Amino acid sequence: MAKKIGIVGTGYVGLVTGTCFAETGNDVYCVDIDEKKINNLKKGILPIFEPGLPRLVERNFNRGRLKFMTDLETAVKECEIIFLCLPTPPSEDGSADLHHVTECAADIAKMIRDNKISDHKILVNKSTVPVGTAVKVHDIVAEYISDEQFDIVSNPEFLREGFAVEDSLKPERVVIGTSSKYVADFMRDIYEPFVRSGNPIIVMDEKSSELTKYASNSFLAVKISYMNDLSAYCEAIGADIEKIRAGMGADSRIGKRFLFAGIGYGGSCFPKDVRALMHSAEDVGLPLKIVTAAHEVNDQQRHRFINTILKRFDNNVKGMTFALWGLAFKPNTDDTREAPAFTIIERLLEGGAKVKAYDPEAVENTKLRFGDKISYEKNHSLCLDGADALIIATEWTVFRKPDFDEIKSKLSKPIIFDGRNLFDLDEMQESGFEYTCIGRKTIMPD
Repeated sequence: MAKKIGIVGTGYVGLVTGTCFAETGNDVYCVDIDEKKINNLKKGILPIFEPGLPRLVERNFNRGRLKFMTDLETAVKECEIIFLCLPTPPSEDGSADLHHVTECAADIAKMIRDNKISDHKILVNKSTVPVGTAVKVHDIVAEYISDEQFDIVSNPEFLREGFAVEDSLKPERVVIGTSSKYVADFMRDIYEPFVRSGNPIIVMDEKSSELTKYASNSFLAVKISYMNDLSAYCEAIGADIEKIRAGMGADSRIGKRFLFAGIGYGGSCFPKDVRALMHSAEDVGLPLKIVTAAHEVNDQQRHRFINTILKRFDNNVKGMTFALWGLAFKPNTDDTREAPAFTIIERLLEGGAKVKAYDPEAVENTKLRFGDKISYEKNHSLCLDGADALIIATEWTVFRKPDFDEIKSKLSKPIIFDGRNLFDLDEMQESGFEYTCIGRKTIMPD
């Protein structure tokens, strides 16, 4: 049976989650305080780039199943279940800032009280939150209404940017944190259409649910940082990290994914979640040494890469021009939060160099950070004109099979710094490039 579902926050998680619930036949009320964003959504203008999402938003909005509004009170009155999909940015000490979540929970409780709403409400923490947040939100709501009127449930998201629609419609698992059988059954009911192939819905206590999200992202961060740490050793002894990756990934106990060496992870999840987990563990006097090491390696890796570039030019890049391919932290997104490319740009600008950049989707977000301090080209070929070297920071598909003759003819010298190991070493040797990558030998032209 279709439900009336409230979604508070139309950012990355809220918009994808709400749209996919509408796609399965529910009536979804998406609420945001940003009136401009809501008006744009009604016109089909999305605040994020995510493959497949525009079509689903348009279809469900036109069919009346997906509503966009700034009126939280209407959603509270109409919906039995309300998902809090709000930002939890890192504080200065690395802990998650929960004020958006706690203030919204208080507002909802006041609306229930003031409007004398007797219907039972389920409030879902969909945002990534530290252990104990469900208890904290419960206590805030309980200041205004009785325990019998509501339940708080933890339901962490596991969406990959670039694959979020797929991950929402066909999740590998759904994690639900609740001690209430009624809530567990309700949540199973709304998620059942997404797991018809048999993927599990896992019900656990609230604290375990909250920690599952942090533990999952931090483990993946550890895998990435392990390969990046190993890549420096490979370069020192002449081993090839790509061949090692293939050998490791063939072991089913290890798996093939997240074993790619590069210039570090970024985005809105891994850096924030790793720091938040580190902070939470330190708070109870049990620092997570492996997670802390992964965080340190990730920070070092991007600086190690740019240091290699600077060292190649005797630490003097003043007046030089660099072509930069890729600004987003990963392909298939416009997200530049914690993007390694930004560290590269900052260091080059500090050294007096010029940067000509291209990214298929992330230019506008980059302008918010750098403005006119760098130039932005309409395609990756135009970046090369007059550049002294090419730097690759994001592994967009369009960069994987370039015209090497064109690159060579446009660069003042045939020099490529590849932070994503896109190209074959033999091909680079045959093409006459000086090619520096991650965890593999540097190719020098004959």
